[in-house]
Amino acid sequence: MSETAEQDWQERLRSSGHRLTAQRELVLAAVETLGHATPEEVHAEVRRHSSAVNLSTVYRTLDLLDELGLIHHAHIEDRTPTYHSTRGHEHFHLVCHQCREVISLGADQAAPFVLQAAADHGFAVDVGHLTVFGTCASCQEAPGQECPDAEGGSSTS
Repeated sequence: MSETAEQDWQERLRSSGHRLTAQRELVLAAVETLGHATPEEVHAEVRRHSSAVNLSTVYRTLDLLDELGLIHHAHIEDRTPTYHSTRGHEHFHLVCHQCREVISLGADQAAPFVLQAAADHGFAVDVGHLTVFGTCASCQEAPGQECPDAEGGSSTS
């Protein structure tokens, strides 16, 4: 994490009345390292650096960091939220129902939808939380068969 980025998140934490703790720093670093991660995956990454952080601390910290806008959560899986950093490019997700492939798309690609929602409904879309489910091109080409991308990996466009 760059010094400027570290100072920014530390300032946001302090200005909101929260203390800067090693556990919070470890959780944020884990989210940034992993890209898209469930709380359990974040916990496993944090435990590589400190055995003193339990899963409930990870959940509380993820909620706080999300509330402060330092990370976003998206519902990429059926039940568990997936967290990603807000640093870098804002993006949304396409998720294949069949093979579970996750494709990250830049916020600019949602611009027509965002502008239409604002014009028609006065609605401000939070693109970072947006997930669109459907069927990827590979699964469409081979209906009823095992998708060649069925590893469930992520890709970024």
